[in-house]
Amino acid sequence: MITDLYPRAIRNRLQAALTDTPVVCLLGPRQTGKTTLARSLAPARAYFTLDDSTICQLANDDPAGFVDSLPAQVTLDEVQRAPGLLIAIKSAVDQQRTPGRFLLTGSANLLLLPEIQDSLAGRMEVLHLHPLSMAELHRMPPTFLTTLLDSRFKLQIAESSTDIPTLAELLCKGGYPEPVQRTLVRARQWHQQYVSAIIQRDVHDIAKINDEDTMSRLIELLAYRTASLLNVNNLAQELGVQRETTEKYLSILERLFLIRRLPAWHRNHAKRLIKSPKLHIVDSGLAATLSKLTPAEWLAQSTAFGHLLESFVLQQITSQSSALDDELRLTHYRDKDQVEVDIVIERGREVWGVEVKKASSVDIHKDGAGLKRLAERAGKDFRGGVLLYGGNHVLPISTQNCFACPINLLWR
Repeated sequence: MITDLYPRAIRNRLQAALTDTPVVCLLGPRQTGKTTLARSLAPARAYFTLDDSTICQLANDDPAGFVDSLPAQVTLDEVQRAPGLLIAIKSAVDQQRTPGRFLLTGSANLLLLPEIQDSLAGRMEVLHLHPLSMAELHRMPPTFLTTLLDSRFKLQIAESSTDIPTLAELLCKGGYPEPVQRTLVRARQWHQQYVSAIIQRDVHDIAKINDEDTMSRLIELLAYRTASLLNVNNLAQELGVQRETTEKYLSILERLFLIRRLPAWHRNHAKRLIKSPKLHIVDSGLAATLSKLTPAEWLAQSTAFGHLLESFVLQQITSQSSALDDELRLTHYRDKDQVEVDIVIERGREVWGVEVKKASSVDIHKDGAGLKRLAERAGKDFRGGVLLYGGNHVLPISTQNCFACPINLLWR
């Protein structure tokens, strides 16, 4: 399979979890390489996929009997297709708490179901596999995030600049392993068929919804608005449906890892902050295809590409953070003065900021206003930040411990 060609940053965490946890669950979008990664870690384990209709029916008809019949260590693929299995797995684990007994994969977020959280609390470790990061795609160690957290950026004058046409194509192809191997035209065809297949099949696994047209229109509207504040009322009006229906459909798309809500950062005393989440399409390639952006429009559609670039950067940072042992919280900052920071990273009370700028130059005295405001709000907890831009130099900017950095440092 194609995905076994790429190193996955989360591999070591997954391997460690199997040595000390009875149930390990690997969640993420379809076609990101979960099955390949799971099977490559332990090729001798028994393997069953619930995409097989016969196995799926057996698991749904008699979950307890199905689990009792399984070998001592087993991988169950696409477990969201038989949610009743998780209660049976809890009972089996309570009787025999062997580390690594069950390795589950799922293309729908089981953690958004309260009954699942309660049933496997303390028995299951959940890890997330995302579309390929550019570090994985380029076979480079994912060092950007650790460099930021360890405050190791320093002045660097480079001789060559970022290849903007290449960057635009990277954004438009995204990170799913299959389309990154294809020409851009073929990649766009794959994205369109991928979204259609999920709406026609996977939506029915987790919700009783027959209005596929409205769901398709919603995901397309969201692609045009990626990296924008979420306005549910406005979406409902454009779709011609009730707000409650729109919220339900958004939740389904979120559970299927097609969209991500990035909450607003705030401290209790910061009353002038805007609390609305930002909405991001999880993969920049999907967003580009659905919003009909092409690399040739990098200059003509500058605002749209600016939003796409922001979602792309969030995609990279989310992927790198999933491979770290530290629990990081990702949010965004925006206040009523329209000052914003695209991504806020928190580790405990420590705070970092990431701004994204499409331009190839920066003013080290004026740019980074959002980082300066975030530093004021976070006070002694602020640790630093970066302004990612389309240039080639690493330059200190006016806010404490903040640097302007080339976008390609995310994977270079």
